[in-house]
Amino acid sequence: MATTLAAQIESYIKRLLELSADNSVELSRADLAEMFMCVPSQINYVLNTRFNTEAGYFIETRRGGSGYVRIIQTRLKDGAGLVQILAAARDKPFSRQAAESLLARLAAEEIISEREYAVLKAMLAGDALKLAGENEELLRGRLIRLLLMNLIRDDYAKPQ
Repeated sequence: MATTLAAQIESYIKRLLELSADNSVELSRADLAEMFMCVPSQINYVLNTRFNTEAGYFIETRRGGSGYVRIIQTRLKDGAGLVQILAAARDKPFSRQAAESLLARLAAEEIISEREYAVLKAMLAGDALKLAGENEELLRGRLIRLLLMNLIRDDYAKPQ
């Protein structure tokens, strides 16, 4: 099975993050583009679609001759990370891809079970949301917000 260039770049960056002591890595777009024999916009595409907030990453950039991209992998701990995502998601439309990234992150960090992940993924990506028409992404965003609010309530309700 052939792997896409975007998947290869994603895999390489994730491998670097795994080897990092502080869950961060600093890279040059130009160096990555040269390494993968592609244009820098391909690197930007991977960063924007695979290393976004919903997927659990924070990106700092500096452009120019000595520019860099710093990717920091974040974790959802004791509800604080959920509160941050909830604040950022306030009345924000969510694409199908962004919702799936967030759900995958919640499952990977064992905040939701694999079964909950499958049910929520089907619900948020399903054809039922198409009934909302042009408001599909806004509705998906509100559903994500309700999910996060309930996860936070459950997290704080657990005995310490």
